[in-house]
Amino acid sequence: MKLYFNVGYNAKAGQHLQLLIVDEKGAALQTHTLFYAENGNWKCEVDYFSKSISYKYQLADEKGNILREEFVLHHLNFPHNYKEFIIFDEWSNKSFPENYLNNKILYNKLNSFVPEKAAILKKHTHLFRIEAPVYNPDWKIVLFGSTPSLGNWDYEKAIQLSQTNFGIWEASVEIPENGFIQYKYCMYSIKEGRVIDVESGENRFTVANPFKDVLQIVSNHYFKFKSYQMYHDAGVAVPVFSLRSDNGFGVGEFSDLKNLADWTKETNLGIIQILPINDTTANYSWTDSYPYAAVSVYALHPQYISLENLDFPLPEDLVSEYHAEKEALNALNLIDYEKVMAGKWKFLKAVFNTEKEKIYKDRNFKKFIKDNDHWLVPYSAFCVLRDKYKTPNFNEWKTHKKYIAGKISPFFSAKSKDYDASMLHAWVQYQLHLQLKDAVDYTHSLGVSLKGDLPIGIYRYSVEAWTEPELFGMDFQAGAPPDQFTELGQNWEFPTYNWEAMKADDYRWWKNRFKALEQYFDAMRIDHILGFFRIWRMPVSATQGILGYFYPAVPVVLDEFKARHIAFDFKRYCTPFINDEILWKYFGEESSKALEFITNNQDGTYSFKEEFDTQRKLTDFFSKNPKGSLEDKLISLCANVLFLTEERNGEPVYHPRFNVYNTDSYKYLPEWEKKAIYELYHDYFFRRQDHLWYEGAMEKLPVILNATKMLICGEDLGMVPACVPKAMDELAIIALKVQRMPSEDIPFYNPKKAGYMNVVTASSHDSSTLRQWWKENPALTQKYFNQQLIQYGKAPEEMEPHLAEIIMKQHLYNDAMLAVFPIQEFLATDPELTNPKMDDERINNPAVFPHYWRYRMHLKLEDLKDRKMFNEKIAYWIKDSGRI
Repeated sequence: MKLYFNVGYNAKAGQHLQLLIVDEKGAALQTHTLFYAENGNWKCEVDYFSKSISYKYQLADEKGNILREEFVLHHLNFPHNYKEFIIFDEWSNKSFPENYLNNKILYNKLNSFVPEKAAILKKHTHLFRIEAPVYNPDWKIVLFGSTPSLGNWDYEKAIQLSQTNFGIWEASVEIPENGFIQYKYCMYSIKEGRVIDVESGENRFTVANPFKDVLQIVSNHYFKFKSYQMYHDAGVAVPVFSLRSDNGFGVGEFSDLKNLADWTKETNLGIIQILPINDTTANYSWTDSYPYAAVSVYALHPQYISLENLDFPLPEDLVSEYHAEKEALNALNLIDYEKVMAGKWKFLKAVFNTEKEKIYKDRNFKKFIKDNDHWLVPYSAFCVLRDKYKTPNFNEWKTHKKYIAGKISPFFSAKSKDYDASMLHAWVQYQLHLQLKDAVDYTHSLGVSLKGDLPIGIYRYSVEAWTEPELFGMDFQAGAPPDQFTELGQNWEFPTYNWEAMKADDYRWWKNRFKALEQYFDAMRIDHILGFFRIWRMPVSATQGILGYFYPAVPVVLDEFKARHIAFDFKRYCTPFINDEILWKYFGEESSKALEFITNNQDGTYSFKEEFDTQRKLTDFFSKNPKGSLEDKLISLCANVLFLTEERNGEPVYHPRFNVYNTDSYKYLPEWEKKAIYELYHDYFFRRQDHLWYEGAMEKLPVILNATKMLICGEDLGMVPACVPKAMDELAIIALKVQRMPSEDIPFYNPKKAGYMNVVTASSHDSSTLRQWWKENPALTQKYFNQQLIQYGKAPEEMEPHLAEIIMKQHLYNDAMLAVFPIQEFLATDPELTNPKMDDERINNPAVFPHYWRYRMHLKLEDLKDRKMFNEKIAYWIKDSGRI
């Protein structure tokens, strides 16, 4: 069988295109070099002997280095009645949203899809093929063109295409006419029986096919939709732990998602967005409620298990005790994390110990272990060792400090004393999987999709840090630079990623992680997507985010100081600058007490004593020796530096401290020196890094994202460099727009200006709710009331329900692909449904670490489903705004 490939691409001198044919798993089978024909066209001839092919094009230089490659594969099937095929291709960009939206969300919306057959006859000369997922089941694609066989541009004679696979439309035609052929695709309404729109832009074209017994395949990769014809949706965001129902145990459970899906369907919402659901059990205290510090990126959190939906019932002697605890916990306004976890584990162990023999014989459980042993065995062993030594910090364990697979596998041997304990954790994971999968399948049956949340970091004392420490920067901490909400930045205490090690095995760790998440989710919010470009990292000696710097980064080297005529002084620039005025400013009457930690240099300056010269040393000291208000002041003084140091290739390099011009150290510099350092600071933060970060992200993100069919959204808030929106647009990653967190220098973001590749929202789990925010800054609220909501007069003290409605509608009636709102904001639009305890609705405050994540809906899902008028109101908004 002969295949003749043709593709248009404008390459530079010395560059050429290659065709890479791959197998089902994406492994390369053949590589063919294309030759340049004319007018930007590249061609090659291939002998091929299979009825289907998967391939991609890539751009290479003279040395064979790959400069660029397609993000998505081409897939073609060949009819049996032809032996030769001329293929006219387009370079396939994932950045076209019409193409990219071939994902799990649309599969759910069109869950009744049945492939059609396209008859390809021997007399046909052309097969027109387009990849164009169409989200409205009433629509289909047709084409017409400039020749009589294509209808002479007559709508009535348009040729209907068959959807042969999801988002793949095909039609074969006999075109006897010679010469240049122009054509366009159209949108056709089955209900109306007519063409309702024609794609925009210039006409498409192909050429005549004079060859007998040769089929010409015209393969296009996107349809030029109008905005209203593209997929739009709306959703509700709520943590699983926040769901309240009759069946809960003081916390939301996976089975509660079914009730939420019923409400979502009733209100015409198409997406449920939740927070991370992985196991965070480190210390069995309320600090484990933080969902972004998982001890495993695979294991599900036991708090979400329903004790009433296990494969086996509770022992009879515990039923009354269970109901008493359940009633008490369900009556609480907020989650009592520690009581919930203690209760669930008590009853889980009782069921497991009672039914152990049956559990061990369960074939499905055995299969679950076999299918997931790569993460389940180390996770279960980790849990056993964590509980045995009362700490997740494997560095403090008496045995197995270093993970060795051969010494861990015996935990799953019946001869091991740890066998039962290991199997308990494995069985709980099996039950969690069954319960979540049941909820997901039910949600999908309603045409509703589930959007998950991927934390950017891993917990320092997690299974992954234990089993694969080489993939992480264990000597560093990840966080975020200061912003309008956190003046001192954030220190998440997570290790950073060793991207070079991850790249060495083609990002296997990330691909496996996405594959695991895709079992349950249709879309994924990547928390702090900026971490794929650069991370804000601190040495372990720091406790505050203010002492971080970007990594990777182009640092400042000594020669740059010389070039700017700055007389670099390590002690003055890189250690805390303290003089008499600064000492008094920080400590006042307590200055003498501070001298216990600080040495007088007898020259008008002071230095920290060696045993107290880092924030971590001070924190460790004060944890054992409380000294009133001194701790915070000393820790703050530790950050009074101009530059942070890093060792690179054995040589010191430097990073300007964030907001260096606001430090007390900076204030005591001569004016010329201030100016020179400020210019260096500005160059470091706003000029020199962009290309480095863009190249790094474009190296790793396409590989990782191609491993999933989930719709990917990136949380791109904070200090966003110019390269981030550019890369996100090229990779079709949906950006996040939060009205009160604009990226521009304006007080509020106007959702009406949102482009298609965005998800808009009024608030997030990290912000106050709208009702709380309304009261935080009356002057700002007044400006918002008059300028954004276009209301006259004085703003009311409380955010009234009709104002919440206006805000919701601003976010619904726009071009953004998605509008997703925390459930608190839906409830704020109805005076009967608002929580009288407004402050109980806050999920997280990033400025408070650790924070207790304990928000629970004050209404039961069963009651919310019965609020007919409220639900009809929401359903009308969604339908009227075209998000259905």
